[in-house]
Amino acid sequence: MGAVIRRIVRVSVVGVLAALVLGFSAACGNAVRDYIGENYQLQRTEGDTKIYTSKDPVGTTTTDIAAAKSPAARQADGGNEYLRYDDDIVIVSPASGGGSTVRVEDIDGGYRGGAFIFLGPGFNPGSPAGGAGGSGGSGSAK
Repeated sequence: MGAVIRRIVRVSVVGVLAALVLGFSAACGNAVRDYIGENYQLQRTEGDTKIYTSKDPVGTTTTDIAAAKSPAARQADGGNEYLRYDDDIVIVSPASGGGSTVRVEDIDGGYRGGAFIFLGPGFNPGSPAGGAGGSGGSGSAK
């Protein structure tokens, strides 16, 4: 009888721990999406991608998002700013009427296919955010 009770307790503890880990990882995985959804106006949705508007310029909007939810990598290119998170890419661009547009894409889309490789370390699939290597140009093998 004692062995049965110990087994029930052990299974219960393992179940509770598993539920806590899953809950924690789910909460962390969507943190930037949640922050953006709570602080910016949703303009439209395109599949997994959500596009928001901000009344602030690109630099201010990007700094606010990065301060609230620290990205794994950050880069600017051609007036746009890019933030890479574990599950998402956030692209902040100038809006035509002023302010900025905030685009949140699932990382499985263009990122895994190399669409952001031009941004360098931290945006190449599998590259470290603070890598010492630079862009090798076209034809660079890794």
